[in-house]
Formats: sequence, C-alpha cells, structure tokens
Amino acid sequence: MIPDALRFAFGTLTALPVTVRRWDRPAARDGMRAAPAVGVVLGLCAAGAGGLLSAAGAGPLLAAVAAVAVPAALTRGLHLDGLADTADGLGSGKPPEAALAVMRQSDIGPFGVVTLTLTLLAQVAAVTELYGTRGWAFTTPALTASAVTARASLTLACRPSVPPSRPEGLGAAVAGTVPTPWAYGIATTCAAAVAAVTWPLSGPGDALRLTAACAAGLIASTLLLRHCVRRLRGITGDVFGALAETAATAALVTATLG
Repeated sequence: MIPDALRFAFGTLTALPVTVRRWDRPAARDGMRAAPAVGVVLGLCAAGAGGLLSAAGAGPLLAAVAAVAVPAALTRGLHLDGLADTADGLGSGKPPEAALAVMRQSDIGPFGVVTLTLTLLAQVAAVTELYGTRGWAFTTPALTASAVTARASLTLACRPSVPPSRPEGLGAAVAGTVPTPWAYGIATTCAAAVAAVTWPLSGPGDALRLTAACAAGLIASTLLLRHCVRRLRGITGDVFGALAETAATAALVTATLG
C-alpha cells in the first residue's frame, strides 16, 4: 500500500502512473514534505541511464544527454514547461495579473525559449564534465543530489510565508501547507543525507562538495522564489517548475567547480 503522502508527491510531480486519492490540505502538506523522495527516484533513474551508456562505451556527452533526458521524460517536461512559462511571465515586464495571463498561454515566447535552451545546455555541459573528469562514482550521487535539491526547493516554497498567486491550481493547493521548521528541517536533512551517502563512495572532500551543491541550489531557488513573490504576488504551478529546474541546474554546476 502506497502512503497518501507519496501518492500526492509522485502523482503531482511526475508522470509515473500513481493515482492521487486525496487532494485536501493535509494530503498536500504530507506530499510536499515527501517531495525530496521523488528526487531520489528521478536522480537514480538519471544516473542509471547515464551509467549504462558509459558502461556500454558511450562518451561523456551522450551519457549526459541521457541523464538529463530521463528526468524530463519521467516528469513529462512538467518542470521545464513551468520554467519556460515563468521566464515569459517575468520577462514580459507586465503587472502581476497580466504576467500571469502570459504564463497561462499554451505557446512559449522568446524569454521562455532562451531560458529553456540555456538551462538544458548548462545541465548537459555540467553532467558531461562530471562524467568526463570524475566518473560514475561521483556523478551518480551528484545527479541524485541535484534532483533531491530540486524537490527540496519545492518543500521550502510551501512555507506559510509564501502565498499563492491565484486561488486555483497546484500553487494554491500546496501554498503554506508545510510549517517553516519542517521545511528548513527537511532541506537540512537532504543535504546531510547527500553528504552521508557520498562520503563512503568518493571521500569527505566530495561529500563537502555536494553539500555545497545542495546549498547553492537551494539559495538559487530561494532568490528566484523571492523575485516571483515580488513580481507575481505569490507562487503558481509554473513557478514550482522554475524553482525545481533552477535548483537542479545550480547544484549540478556547483558540483563541477573545484
């Protein structure tokens, strides 16, 4: 039996065949607490795809493309679409209501195209460097850490101090559901867990590096969250996607730095 918290987390944040049985505030609270667990699964799937290609003799670039493509496929591009829509809304320079209307449109504008392209290029470039210089023993926890960080950023965005931009949609359903101590506690636990797993695989230096990567991802997503709250007066489902992709990208880039 799958707990309702995991059903909510996987049912709303992935394209996996999981049925959400409850859509009330308690289920949303528990589901967003469990969001980092989604990152563990997606990160390991990404690492598995890249690792299999590497083991079969593929170069770092092809392995990196596979590692980036798998989470996109397992979420049906949900977060990438949110990133593009958020970029269009923020880039429009319009007042909140008009910017939200831009984000609701089905097409992708120039800001969205550029942001999406640069984000995917940054992710592929970072993972290519990791596979080419560090190998699977470090790249596997790095990919998992970035995916966990991405979902932990969503948990942080569900603090009571962050309002929804509109009364409907995923943003309204989960906004304010996770108590602040829980949100920060979960984020800290995720960073500590990444360090604990990485240490025996590739040593204390790499454990510290990935802890810094988690911190960088959460800081980057927090800065974007503050900007979205200021410009859009809150969060939406699209903003959640933008936060996740921003956190994941910042974590991967930081993992490549000496």
